[in-house]
Amino acid sequence: MAAEATAVIENKTGIHARPASVFVQKASSFKSKIQIKAKGKTVDAKSILMIMSMGLVKGTEVTLVADGPDEAQAVQELKALIDSKFGEE
Repeated sequence: MAAEATAVIENKTGIHARPASVFVQKASSFKSKIQIKAKGKTVDAKSILMIMSMGLVKGTEVTLVADGPDEAQAVQELKALIDSKFGEE
């Protein structure tokens, strides 16, 4: 069974290259398959190009879905990363 969490992008500039890179590095540290759902699209959270293609701006609600051996920890830590605004503000 997959683990899921919802977060809202609060960065003034949304998810641009630097936070996307930080997010992908964190997501890639987990064994689980991780996806981001937003705006009716679902993409691989371990692909910076896929994340950038979503155009995640401030106020966008995203759902993190992880499926695998460390799924609960993955969604918890990735949600915390989004909630921290990637340390930008």
